Amino acid sequence: MHKLKVSLLDYGAGNVRSVRNAITANGYEIEDITDPSQIDDAEVIIFPGVGSYRSAMSVLESKGYVEPLRRYLRDGKRPYLGICLGMQTLFESSEEAPEGQKTMKGLGIIPGHVVKFDDREMTVPHIGWNGRMHHQDSPVFKYVNEGEEVYFVHSYFAPIVEENVDWTLTSTTYSGRRFISSIQKGCVVACQFHPEKSGKTGLNFVKGFLEAVEAGTLSNSKPLGVDLDKQTQLVKRVVVALDVRQNDHGDLVVTKGDQYDVRENEKEGAIAGKGGVRNLGKPVSLAARYYTEGADEIAFLNITSFRQGVIEDMPMLQVLEAASKTIFVPLTVGGGIRSYTDPESGKTWDALEVASRYFRAGADKISIGSDSVSAAEEYMASGGQKTGKTSIESISHVYGAQAVVISIDPKRVYVGQDEQVTNTNHVVVDLEDSQVGPNGERRCWYQCTVKGGRESRDICAVTVAKAAEALGAGEIMLNCIDMDGQCNGFDHSLMKAVSDAVSIPVIASSGAGNEQHFTDVFTATNVQAALAAGMFHRKEVEIDAVKKHMMSNGIPSRTWSQE
Repeated sequence: MHKLKVSLLDYGAGNVRSVRNAITANGYEIEDITDPSQIDDAEVIIFPGVGSYRSAMSVLESKGYVEPLRRYLRDGKRPYLGICLGMQTLFESSEEAPEGQKTMKGLGIIPGHVVKFDDREMTVPHIGWNGRMHHQDSPVFKYVNEGEEVYFVHSYFAPIVEENVDWTLTSTTYSGRRFISSIQKGCVVACQFHPEKSGKTGLNFVKGFLEAVEAGTLSNSKPLGVDLDKQTQLVKRVVVALDVRQNDHGDLVVTKGDQYDVRENEKEGAIAGKGGVRNLGKPVSLAARYYTEGADEIAFLNITSFRQGVIEDMPMLQVLEAASKTIFVPLTVGGGIRSYTDPESGKTWDALEVASRYFRAGADKISIGSDSVSAAEEYMASGGQKTGKTSIESISHVYGAQAVVISIDPKRVYVGQDEQVTNTNHVVVDLEDSQVGPNGERRCWYQCTVKGGRESRDICAVTVAKAAEALGAGEIMLNCIDMDGQCNGFDHSLMKAVSDAVSIPVIASSGAGNEQHFTDVFTATNVQAALAAGMFHRKEVEIDAVKKHMMSNGIPSRTWSQE
């Protein structure tokens, strides 16, 4: 254990557990800042800002941290590492302001203003693994190879302007827009990317920073020549999903459905109606395996039927806590994220409290399923009026849109050649030749379901996706019941219809059976990520093989160090 003690400024929002784990994984002790007086006495401060700018600055103000932080940072001689909002709050202001305000004031350490990406020009948020262009040589990158991508998740960015050029450590481009991806002046360092979610690359960044603090060399940075005509590239993500539920003995296991049926059937030697839950492994050990094999993100989807709410679902929370100790890529969790009342105590928990519990346990993003369909129905019925009370709105307001994923479970409703569809909530989609209906239908609409596919609703996937985006969601996880477990590839018609209709990222899900399926969906549609489960669990296909196939076909994929 190193002698240096890290002072962690945890203001109480988002997943800070992973930052703690990244610090301790490098052998350093942590002291939590709980009082403004501790800022003046700190040897080094790490501020992992997670959530929304307005929430972060409001909490800093209410806890009396603003002026002590300004004093600590003003001369640039005291070591500081800000992450994401921990960088953005250093600027003069941000457009991510409370309703009714154009901007919100920041700490004012760095000249410039934080602005929002234009969703007319690009998919927003900027989510995924992207590169860096170095404007300075710095000891913080001592252990990081130049070609290694790091993980970003943000809707707002700091542009390079004449007044902050000397602060810019690295820049990154997204859809042609260059922004500051890290800063350094003296001993003040901050990054827009998340090192705690950037695998071994991110751990090495933290290592370089803390070792330089100990050695007294942190300020030894020097300017580099940079070719601003060059661009970095956002890669396509390979996501692994772990469907987690209790088996018949009460243990949490990873399972996989066949069109959402997770019990073994006659094809697997089980007696009809008496098959047990498919057991494909333990959640934490499987997730750790996928991390070392190069998964870009991991999703834990809790498909247990909740007798209690998530607050009492200790086994799943313990899975997250254990996984985040050794897994340093983004973790999404879904299942039961909604408001509910405990039938025994009568206590009511709102969706924000439920989500907060997951974030504190180690989740980076939460996935909302059935509740998002209800919210979309209400939104459409009201003519597009927001209430501010839906789970999507309340969670994204505090944690930011990038933390809210909407999981949609649709199935095809085929439409005859001459059939007229007048319901505006049913967007009709043309089908590919391989997906025509049982009677030769070449069109369909994708009907949303809830409760794990058991109940159908009179609204389509495209409509729900658009409504969810309007309500504040930052990403869509798009499943397809017809393709689930079939290993015949993703439903391109569905993926294209939704990804073309929204400006937020879409994750393709359901149907992957081989490497070609990933390449095909990235080639044919605008999805930014693709997800698989069964083919990885059964070791039929390796993650590395998928990425090599993508790259051999010109589709950018993340390079990674063996963890």
